[in-house]
Amino acid sequence: MPQMPTRLLVRACTHLADPAAAIDELHSSLTAADPALIVLFCSSHYDLSAVAASLRARFPGVPAIGCTTSGELTPLGYMDGSITAVAFPKGDFAATIARFDHVSRFEIGDAKPKVRDLLAEAEDTAIEMGPDARHVALFLVDGLCVKEELIISALHDALGGLPLIGGSAGDDMRFEATHVLHDGEFHVDAGVLLILTTTRPFKVFRNQHFVHTDQKMVVTQADPTRRIVTEINAEPAAREYARMVGLEGEPLTPMIFASYPVVVRVGGEYYVRSIQKVNEDESLTFFCAIDEGIVLTVATGVDIVRNLQELFDGLTAEIGKPDLILGFDCVFRSLELEQKQLKQAASKVLASQNVVGFCTYGEQYNAMHVNQTFTGLAIGAR
Repeated sequence: MPQMPTRLLVRACTHLADPAAAIDELHSSLTAADPALIVLFCSSHYDLSAVAASLRARFPGVPAIGCTTSGELTPLGYMDGSITAVAFPKGDFAATIARFDHVSRFEIGDAKPKVRDLLAEAEDTAIEMGPDARHVALFLVDGLCVKEELIISALHDALGGLPLIGGSAGDDMRFEATHVLHDGEFHVDAGVLLILTTTRPFKVFRNQHFVHTDQKMVVTQADPTRRIVTEINAEPAAREYARMVGLEGEPLTPMIFASYPVVVRVGGEYYVRSIQKVNEDESLTFFCAIDEGIVLTVATGVDIVRNLQELFDGLTAEIGKPDLILGFDCVFRSLELEQKQLKQAASKVLASQNVVGFCTYGEQYNAMHVNQTFTGLAIGAR
């Protein structure tokens, strides 16, 4: 019986500061895959033009997508200021890719024409790969576009319910400019949609480690277009939030927001609505859609490391030990792990499960844009 060729899903990372040297180091590992696609996550501290130029030079003809980050999930666990990447081998995977520009001006009708063409191309690819080929969609988007809810809902609808996963690009908590990688360049105000076709087993997932309490508050004044809440319970938003979580008079920092999130109930389930920052007028800017009349519930966390391990145990039971987990982890989870001195323990768990990904400004899961979750795509062995 002839042996099947080895097709490796290769993961790699680099901390080298020089962009050309960093891409050279990744190239030395990733070429072993004979890649059909490279997905790359890059700290915003790098010279992005130089990174893109080196990618074009070292991987000619190989499609590459990715984005900037607020921390990276690497084969060694959590890192900052690095580049991490995964190469998907030919034969087991095929990539169909489209970019959406000016996503801050996205309208619901923008999705269907481009997605229709993309699906047709992916279907042709699936026929070539055989009857076991299936599709999953990946979307990376400018994390400051304030349009993720509309875009994700429209894309999921246009994709006909195809599993969809992804993340909002970061810029190391500066909130100035985030970038997505496509066609050999980093772009602002853009999103990139990948339809990944594979014969391997896979599973998309959403995981959070918070449970709701009985403490509720109502958004009484807001600017939904900018995701700003000015009043909660008819009081200045920041002051009332601090009172509700028992930190009245304390300075509100990202660490506080990471540790004391609020959730909303949608369709019988609770979803985190993460707070990005407090403004000078005591209003609060959120990472997710917000509106007047929404009831916010204070949430409390469970053991985040144990929660991760239970997630991975469930994925292994369903598809076997994953060869790769492409993960999108809210930056506030990383901050919480730092605060609780659990980052090293969580890194060991992530590394043991072959996770590659990044710390995001928001996560995508099917038709929803969510916060303070760990979403992803688990891919099994051949």
